[in-house]
Order: sequence, then C-alpha cells, then structure tokens
Amino acid sequence: MKAAPAATLRRRHQDENDAEEDEEGLLGMFEPCKESRLQRRNPALADSANVIIDIDQVSFRYPEQETYALTNISFQVYKGEWLAIVGHNGSGKSTLARLLNGLQFPGKGAITVSGLKLSDENVWEIRRRVGMVFQNPDNQFVGTTVQDDVAFGLENHGVPREEMVKRVHDALKRVRMSDFLDREPHHLSGGQKQRVAIAGIIALKPEVIILDEATSMLDPVGRKEVLETIRQLKQEAGLTVISITHDLEEAAQAERMIVMNRGEVYREGTPRDIFQMDETLTALGLDIPFPVKMAKALKARGLDLPEIYLTDEELVDALWTLHLNK
Repeated sequence: MKAAPAATLRRRHQDENDAEEDEEGLLGMFEPCKESRLQRRNPALADSANVIIDIDQVSFRYPEQETYALTNISFQVYKGEWLAIVGHNGSGKSTLARLLNGLQFPGKGAITVSGLKLSDENVWEIRRRVGMVFQNPDNQFVGTTVQDDVAFGLENHGVPREEMVKRVHDALKRVRMSDFLDREPHHLSGGQKQRVAIAGIIALKPEVIILDEATSMLDPVGRKEVLETIRQLKQEAGLTVISITHDLEEAAQAERMIVMNRGEVYREGTPRDIFQMDETLTALGLDIPFPVKMAKALKARGLDLPEIYLTDEELVDALWTLHLNK
C-alpha cells in the first residue's frame, strides 16, 4: 500500500458543516490573554537581551473612528524568531503592523525597536531596521527595471554608488532573482514581484521583516516561492520575521503565534499549542489548516494520531508510519 499523497487527501476530505453560530455573539465571549504562555514555558526567551521589539500597553484609534483598533496591546518579539500574528478581518493585526514599522504612532503606550522608542526623532531609523512587504506587489514598484527598484531605497538613504551596486546584486542573488536585473517588473509573476520587494528590503540590511498579508494575492506556486525565500533568509542572516496573516497554513510555519481578536491579544503560543483550539479559532473566523482538520477527522474514526500535524507532509508521514506498524 502506498501512502496517499497530500493532494489526494485534500480532494477526499469534505468538511462537515456544523450548525451556524452567531459570529458576533461568539467573538464577544472570548477574553484576551492575560499572560504569555511562551514565557511560562521558556523563561529564557523573556531575557531582555533577546528582545528586538517591545510593545507596551499600546492603544490606537483612527481619527474617523469612535472605537479603538487596538486596546492595551503588550508583547515582545525576540531576535531571530518567526512570529505569526493572526486574526479575522478587523482584528487589528494590520494596524499593529503599521505601528511596528512606524507608519502609524500609538495613541497610548510605547513601542521600542532595538532600544529605540518609536518617535518622530527615531522613526526613519526604525523604518530602516524594520522592512515591510505589503499585500499587493504591484503597489510597491517604483523603478523601471528590477535593479532600479531594488536600488530605490538605497538611493534615498544616500548609499554610495559602488556600495549600492554591490548590495543590489547581493540582494537579488539571495532571493534567486539575479537573472532578472533588467526585466521590467510588470513582466514578472506575482511570486517574483514579491521576491523583488523582499530584495529591496534586505538591501537596506534590516533586522526585522514584516509580511503584511504578503502572500494572500499569490497563487500556490508564488506563495511557496515567497515563504521559501523568507525561510532561507531567516536561516542565513538571522532575520526576525513577523507574518501578519489570516492564513493559518502560512502561520503554521512560524515558531510562535499571536491570535488577535477585536484589537486585543487573545492567545499566544506555538502553532501546535494554538491549533489545539481548533473550534475556538473557527469561531474567531479563521480557517483551520487542512492537516489539522484531516487529523481530527481521522482520529474521530479511530486512528491513533497523537499529535497536531502542521503540514501535509507531516500528516502523510504519520499515516505511512501507522501503516508500516500494523
């Protein structure tokens, strides 16, 4: 017997729709998280020497709105980690991303990046240290060619010509786009465009990269290209990565997750921790990753699957192991 490929498992799986709940009523039931479970599990991570971003009691309200988009947000981001911030539309996750990059300033509380408090005085240095890749790659291009676009930020920062050329070539090589130096951006695929956007950021040598729904407009191939590029850069350069997303399959690749609800931190933990709350996540308007749903359905049918499986490959390996041990 051969292990069923992940694609076949997906085709065979059919979600069973439970009775619909009133979403507003459900969302109102959930209380924000009062303590970081990550710190309880591994106190060493709470060492101030490991903190690259500190968010302390931050609240924010847009001028035209009566309610706050963010309310008393507090957490820390650690050097070299991949953190996913997830939530339904309107949960405040994209507003938070804009604050972390200095595109907005908190109404209350403080944000500190590498020891620099977010302020008018420090905002440009913080933006250099915290690069941001947005949702629509077409809205990010300013150069007529790929290399011109990557050089744009360097020119604005006054980087000398010789150094700029070196950084452009190095950045494009690291995202596997060296063969597209003179290509016009509109001739690229969605995944290629986002990789060029990432090259423009890493050319500035940031400490943190924020992906604000950066894969949501891409097809599966483009999404895979971008996430593999980010994973490689994190490993090679020790970058800190923050994914802002509603896609829990993307979030599963992170080392830590923060779930947001109505402008507050609802839960924090590893992906395996968070996905154990599958019914709660569904009530929060989030789509549970296929391997988690499939494993739950198989366990309900009597299969001994003791863990949460984050990827198709993990689930297929577990099923194949079960078959071999029969």
